[in-house]
Amino acid sequence: MVVKILIQGLVQGVGFRPFVYLLAKAMGVKGEVSNCVNGVIIQAELTEQQLGLFIHRIKKECPPVATIHRIDIGEKADRSGCFTDFKIVKSQSGEARITQVAPDIAICEGCLQDRKTQLHRINYPFINCTHCGPRFSIVKNLPYDRDNTTVSVFEMCETCKEEYKNITDRRFHAQPVACNHCGPVYYAILNGEYSDNYEELLNKTVNLIHAGEVIAVKGVGGYHLVCDALNDKAVQKLRAIKYRDSKPFAVMFGDLAALEEYAYCHEKEEEVLTSYRRPIIMLKQRKTLSHGINPGMNTVGAILPYMAIHYDWFERVATPALVMTSGNLSECPIAITPEEAELQFGGKVALLLHHNRAIYNRVDDSIEQLIGLESCIIRRSRGYVPEPFFTDEDMEGILAFRAEKTNVFALGKDNICVLSQYIGDLKNWETFSFYKESMSRFQSLFRFKPKLLVCDMHPDYLSSQHAGTISRENEIPLVQVQHHHAHAAACMLEYNLNEKVIAIVWDGVGLGDDGNVWGGEFFLCDRKTYIRLSHFEYVPMPGGDMASKEPWRMAVSYYLYYGLTLPDSFVKRIGEEKIKQIRSVIDKNLNCPLTSSAGRLFDGLASLLGLCDVATHQAQAAVLLEQSASEEITEIYPVDCSSPICLREMFAHILTDMEKNASIHNIAAKIHNTFADLILRMAKKYCKETGVNKVILSGGCFQNKRLTELLLKLFSKEGISLYIPRRIPCNDGGIAAGQLTIAAAKIER
Repeated sequence: MVVKILIQGLVQGVGFRPFVYLLAKAMGVKGEVSNCVNGVIIQAELTEQQLGLFIHRIKKECPPVATIHRIDIGEKADRSGCFTDFKIVKSQSGEARITQVAPDIAICEGCLQDRKTQLHRINYPFINCTHCGPRFSIVKNLPYDRDNTTVSVFEMCETCKEEYKNITDRRFHAQPVACNHCGPVYYAILNGEYSDNYEELLNKTVNLIHAGEVIAVKGVGGYHLVCDALNDKAVQKLRAIKYRDSKPFAVMFGDLAALEEYAYCHEKEEEVLTSYRRPIIMLKQRKTLSHGINPGMNTVGAILPYMAIHYDWFERVATPALVMTSGNLSECPIAITPEEAELQFGGKVALLLHHNRAIYNRVDDSIEQLIGLESCIIRRSRGYVPEPFFTDEDMEGILAFRAEKTNVFALGKDNICVLSQYIGDLKNWETFSFYKESMSRFQSLFRFKPKLLVCDMHPDYLSSQHAGTISRENEIPLVQVQHHHAHAAACMLEYNLNEKVIAIVWDGVGLGDDGNVWGGEFFLCDRKTYIRLSHFEYVPMPGGDMASKEPWRMAVSYYLYYGLTLPDSFVKRIGEEKIKQIRSVIDKNLNCPLTSSAGRLFDGLASLLGLCDVATHQAQAAVLLEQSASEEITEIYPVDCSSPICLREMFAHILTDMEKNASIHNIAAKIHNTFADLILRMAKKYCKETGVNKVILSGGCFQNKRLTELLLKLFSKEGISLYIPRRIPCNDGGIAAGQLTIAAAKIER
């Protein structure tokens, strides 16, 4: 009989068709395999007994980077003799359904070895095969064939062409296949002269790194700025170039041994670090690098090499670690063209190292951390995007615009949610242009036509305004979604929770139904609706958004609101005159929106303890508060758990502890313990009252590793099911997934 088999998942660009071919030949199965826009299609002539074994072996033996979501066995026809052999046939492209596009994959061990042994690829920096290399960053259209990528301009030499056509070769249909004779090259202007001599360029960059200089180099998804991570002057020079006062830099280590000299690394963290995705992962620092890498922090964002040039550098440089930060000026998207790099860094860096493989989709490095011995994504980008989420909801035709910060949009195709790469904060023209460009390209790539738009209910967000413009111009319905409900729904989507849950959503800013700024919320909700069960008491946010940049304003606001006396140390540090001005602003209600935000609460507490009065980057104050907390303390402060939640007693006891000169580290620990205890008590109360037995956490505040791990332990002891976002970021990078989920649930299909 002839059977049609459709395989969906990450099955294109990862050597899946040659794997099926070789398996079929080994089993004596006749037929054909091809890519289509919603997966891989196999037509196979086999017996019922062979079919079961064939499917079993496909699942068990598929390529290491491949991920199978589902296998559909379609029509079976009682016809033999249709096929005389098994072959790979040309891809199908006329359909409108979606497939998974492979993310960009770190260079594999096989290719690292080939650079030393294959004559035409000796030291070649753009080596790749079906197991590694660029994917999303170079793809322009589906299906994923060479003609639909930016490498189509490079004509393969005869040797590469033979490998590309040879079914037994690891480069069979590896679309970016190339070598020293026919592929992309690095180039730079050295002493006024063009050079694409790779060895010369390597030596030049190494000499500059040793001299304490900063260089810009084009990578997989954009440019990086690179310097010696142990050289204080080089790091300060980099900060001046980036206009970045204290936000930590990511650091690339040559290998695990070098990494473990400077950071503690659990085996699970090692597993993530060495995976084909190669994200940045947040690790506890063991030994100091340059003091300018992560001022005031006890964690370091660590990453391992994922391109050939990274390995080449570490074979030559004297330092064990290089700063590897996104090649962009503050608030701008990562540069991807020589022109953009020259505009941003010309005259500022010692060398601009380009390559001529065009980047079609710009994509930053992903960031993760371990919480409870499992990885949680903080920034989902290179190595993940555009790998979609298969859902239990029909999401066809829905386009979600997200909110304002950490922007990521999403689109729905059938029962699939596709999240874009990390875009950034929509604060300037450059980032907004990147946002619109990426949205247009995703719609084209995935053959998507929007039928319903969904955005945040905040009218001032650029994303909401853009959604409104598209809605009016194209007469497409627009749904507005409350920010914190979207946070909750994103977590529900990840775990396929389609029922009522208790959702605790803590973050910095989100417009509430009453016009106030929410952010410390307790909900009873499902995918369609929510009831606000409780929240922190509203306090004024003096200066509006300025309060997030100057956390001392929130400390003043809380103590004035609760009628308490500010600590003497705080008053001396901030100054009586500035405090008096804030008191006047609050009394006159001048730009003082009311907020229940847990993010602003953490900010105020960090300033109160003298950890951060002025923040130069997002969440700086909250992170410093978290990292200041000692691990041994188990005490808590009293909190009134009525609705709304009153924190007066907590602030009063903090004041008493400060007057007694208690350790700041102990106070910070007690604050975290208090919030964990508060969440547990509130969750138990509402589970009992509502009969709901599942609790979810979401919102940027739960990037707090100490708080979230404490909650996992407490809920486990109580036997309450607790769900935390892992594959979808808990911060605003997950909002679009939540918006998509809510809109899909509300649609009458």
